[in-house]
Amino acid sequence: MTTTEMPRWRTDDLYAGLNDPQLDRDLTALGADVKALETLFDTHAVRAGGPVAPAAVDAALSELNATLTRLGTLRAFISAFVTTDSRNEHAQARMATLTTLALPLGPLRSRLTAWLGGVRGTDLSSLLTHSAGARAHEHLLRRAAELARWQMTPPEEDLAARLHPASGGGWAKLHGNVSSTLKGEYRGQTLPVTALRALASDADPSVREDAYRAEIAAWTTQDTVFAACMNGVKGEESTLAARRGFTDPVAPSLLSNGIDQQTLDAMQAAVVHALPDFRRYFRAKARHLGKTRLDWWDLFAPVGRSGTHWDYGAGETFVERQFRAYSPALGDFAARAFQNRWIDAGPRDGKRSGAFCMKWTGGDSRILMNHDPSLDSVSTLAHELGHAYHNVQLGALPPLQQETPMTLAETASIFCETIIQNAALATAQGEERLYVLETQLMGHAQVIVDIHSRFLFEKAVFERRAAGDLNPSDFSAMMIQAQRDTYGDALNTPHPYMWAVKPHYYGRSFYNYPYTFGLLFGLGLYAQYEQARTLGQATDFQARYEALLASTGQATPLELAARFGIDLHAPDFWEGSLNVIRRQIDAYGATPGQP
Repeated sequence: MTTTEMPRWRTDDLYAGLNDPQLDRDLTALGADVKALETLFDTHAVRAGGPVAPAAVDAALSELNATLTRLGTLRAFISAFVTTDSRNEHAQARMATLTTLALPLGPLRSRLTAWLGGVRGTDLSSLLTHSAGARAHEHLLRRAAELARWQMTPPEEDLAARLHPASGGGWAKLHGNVSSTLKGEYRGQTLPVTALRALASDADPSVREDAYRAEIAAWTTQDTVFAACMNGVKGEESTLAARRGFTDPVAPSLLSNGIDQQTLDAMQAAVVHALPDFRRYFRAKARHLGKTRLDWWDLFAPVGRSGTHWDYGAGETFVERQFRAYSPALGDFAARAFQNRWIDAGPRDGKRSGAFCMKWTGGDSRILMNHDPSLDSVSTLAHELGHAYHNVQLGALPPLQQETPMTLAETASIFCETIIQNAALATAQGEERLYVLETQLMGHAQVIVDIHSRFLFEKAVFERRAAGDLNPSDFSAMMIQAQRDTYGDALNTPHPYMWAVKPHYYGRSFYNYPYTFGLLFGLGLYAQYEQARTLGQATDFQARYEALLASTGQATPLELAARFGIDLHAPDFWEGSLNVIRRQIDAYGATPGQP
């Protein structure tokens, strides 16, 4: 299946197009909704210290949920065009209109948090007794009490929210627009940087190296722009964090991710303890490639051989079959996603790199990916479908009950990815087995080793950025140091521009370690599923697992983990999940292959 034949996601089930008159009407309606919400908040004194009456809480939560529902649909539709063609000026203009209309919602959410956050003790118990809305959103109320402690004054929160699209949000948009259209010269051709990065998985080492050098050269041409973006984003985040009373740059992310420092410390200690094991994997991979040490362009090099040509159509068939082996419901879900064209599969110029899943409407989703014929790309398909399955479990809930921290957002995706990879490994022998193990470990190394390098890099950026703007060479030097601290001597050549490559740095702070949490939490849950299946209790596990997915916006990670007997403060849990990977590394090192 060629790139042009790969499916593109359907959008006309929401609107006929960007010029659909109904889209204009709904944008106008959103503006009216926001104004009505502002009036409602003023009428009921929804602000810090305002009286919190049950009827007012019910009205405020009901109207905010309705407004967020309309906003979510509009944002998803317009994003479907912006992310697949960043040069589409009409789509960019539509997104700018939407951003302006939604701008007051930031200050209104801050007001709601301050208002609800002031309700504690017996007042909270009374409110929960007399307000149906409060009972349905109890987790939101308890979160508000925690978040309100770190708010600035209402005028400051209002100003910060209104300035963000033109400050940090503007820098993030610039990074996305420039990076998605960036091109490099490769062997006499001009290729998008996404195509250059895709060559990292080519079997020919000279192709990989030439593509790497072309990619580095491309990032260099715009490094001043990307450095300005990074300085702008991190400068805004640092200023606001300090103003809100945070003394540690990581602390705001702990709050937003719903975990405490003890959980992060336990997980990170286990990660650091596992780094020597991953270096064993890197050295074993180097041997399989006929080298003593890996260069950056070898990290995604294929090892082993697959008898399956993993084109997109083969990937769909494999994913649906293995999902159905887990449960008929998951198999039916995958079939529905494929039949209803939820997926934009192929790479093309102007399309955002990487992969993501976004909520569409109801329990439906849309998935963007850039497929290449590999098991890794099929795993990505399964990963994103996991996010979509999570959205199905949340679909019947109002938006405020769906808000899931990043730490839990990866649970279903890792689980589904594990289903696919374990199925591929189950019958593999020889070179095929080596190929599957390589696919698993390549992904795990990214989420454990590379993610930890990104975490160390971002911490260093916040520390250095406090003294003023940083130059491109500063960012590159810190990136190289972070890679040396994690990959160690197993890696010969680093990638000095990973700070420009990854869009996560230009969004929320520390959009990295939650992926590690998600991987290790997901592996822990999958281990429990395998045990339950052995005992004939798979159906019971599946019901509890789906209930967990439906509750990720209504309980903390610690509370949800406890339902499965998991203590996130215990190093043993994290080590247990990493032991699964260690066993894969052992098998990989013991499997012969052809260099």
